[in-house]
Amino acid sequence: MSARLNSFRELEHLREQIRESRNKITFTIMVCGGTGCRASHSQEVIDAVKKELSRQNLDDTVRLCVTGCHGFCEQGPVMIIEPGNIFYCHVSSEDVYEIVAQTIVKGEVIERLLYTDPVSGNKIRTEAEIPFYKAQDRQILARNSLVDACSIEDYIGMGGYSALVKVLKSETPGDIIKEVIASGLRGRGGGGFPTGRKWNECKEAPGNEKYVICNADEGDPGAYMDRCILEGNPHLILEGVMIGARAVGAQKGYIYVRNEYPLAVKNSRIAVEQARAYGLLGDNILGSSFSFDVDISRGGGAFVCGESTALMASIEGKVGEPRPKDVHAVVDGLYHKPTVLNNVETWANIPAIIMNGSAWFAQKGTRDSKGTKILALTGRIKNTGLVEVEMGTPLRTILFDIGGGSANDKPIKAVQIGGPSGGCLPVDKFDLALDYDVLAAAGSMIGSGGMVVMNEESCMVDVARYFLAFLQDESCGKCVPCRIGIDRMLEIVTDITEGRGKPEQLDILEDLADTISQTALCGLGKTAPNPVLTTLRYFRSEYEAHINDRKCPAGVCKSLITYSIDADKCTGCGACLRSCIHKAITGEKKKPHVIDAELCRKCGICRSECKFDAIQVS
Repeated sequence: MSARLNSFRELEHLREQIRESRNKITFTIMVCGGTGCRASHSQEVIDAVKKELSRQNLDDTVRLCVTGCHGFCEQGPVMIIEPGNIFYCHVSSEDVYEIVAQTIVKGEVIERLLYTDPVSGNKIRTEAEIPFYKAQDRQILARNSLVDACSIEDYIGMGGYSALVKVLKSETPGDIIKEVIASGLRGRGGGGFPTGRKWNECKEAPGNEKYVICNADEGDPGAYMDRCILEGNPHLILEGVMIGARAVGAQKGYIYVRNEYPLAVKNSRIAVEQARAYGLLGDNILGSSFSFDVDISRGGGAFVCGESTALMASIEGKVGEPRPKDVHAVVDGLYHKPTVLNNVETWANIPAIIMNGSAWFAQKGTRDSKGTKILALTGRIKNTGLVEVEMGTPLRTILFDIGGGSANDKPIKAVQIGGPSGGCLPVDKFDLALDYDVLAAAGSMIGSGGMVVMNEESCMVDVARYFLAFLQDESCGKCVPCRIGIDRMLEIVTDITEGRGKPEQLDILEDLADTISQTALCGLGKTAPNPVLTTLRYFRSEYEAHINDRKCPAGVCKSLITYSIDADKCTGCGACLRSCIHKAITGEKKKPHVIDAELCRKCGICRSECKFDAIQVS
């Protein structure tokens, strides 16, 4: 089935053939092949399933589908069996024989592989019934589990490239843009600029040579939404990019993928090669007058290349540095030609908007924030992974109904949203809606969608220091406000965490933050002060404790804490003594131990090893 398609009719005929060939399939075993599950040895599970199906001569009736990320990463490797929507988690290669013998051959569910609800203790049979999934609105992520990431036939069989056919047959570029504008789709990678407006400006820009770019240079710590979409459903992105190219009049596009995402690079390359072989990329696509092609460009790992002009410079083979935006990229972009750049999730929404209509998309969300948003839940939370919710969903719902609340007995204290350039919001802001403008007013941002959850063991001053250090390291250094300003802010915050802070430095921090945000060249510098500003705004008492009392309330900042052992709680088990690589702990068996403050390096290993809460931090 790899002959070039020369017409819309041939594509539809191929779609029918693919669907007919699947009629004899009685079961489909969907195993997550995303990076998260691969780290938990899902490839071994995949190999074992292939071997077992072959051994039992079930290849013709049972289909193995190696999918992208299912979202519930901490339960991996995950497997779904259809029909029945049976959800197995923490699957190992040793479980495969039993899965095939019991579930596939006999139709029996294996209880021990089902998900256990931590609240009720009950086993849950289907994915749809699991609270983590039940509270979501998975418009994009749900498609990951329906297709083999490396199979264009899977994508076509599920209706893929129907939106492209629709725009080539019956919609003008102006019609496409009107539909995207009416949908209310805003860019999912940063500030939330209206997508349709950007496209229209590029379409109206003078010149015949134009470009479209998919930005997959996802560098925020804890964020991996774009990676998982591109890994799991690359043809969805290609179709979205092709529709965008048709709308603005581009004949060339790029998918700029972070080099640290090898699986995304591999799968996107396979998708491009398959699309070319089928005639869905190249000259006169499907016999139409539309010609378009895509290249994969690998990023070098610089965080600043997530910024649009720096990314374009990188594609051009130059140093990835931003340039002034007195003229926008839609007029003067890649190779100084009009260019549309959107991130992976933005492009992923386009085919559904075209097929279902702008009204369908706009019915979800708030007045100015439409559709759904994918978020990466990480940090001190029970259910880590990817979630997709309707815009307008309260943060509390995301953190507690979907995320399951704190990972331990320590209450959640804050959530940092939007990556290093986002802000830290306290518990009393958890009723805020997931909305671009609402979060911006609170000093934060949706950004790419990373959510890092922190509890009482997190020091908010140290959190600000961490993100400033990250941004200092990743700044290109081209402009003075970013190069000098972030460095000076980091110096002050470091002083505070190490016990050298002074009260007047808090005012200096705020003045610096205001200056940098107003004068920095690109978005990295302009938003770099957000972690400091929001922690000062909502957690000022922690800064004051560090400065006035020379104490870190969370017990994190090493210069301001001391480790000791509570003699009443210590059983003399020796666990802390054996774990201390600095030989700072002494004591006899079954008698209270002692920490030598001079030798202690405050690494915290002893505290994590103690089962009796005897290690105290003051």
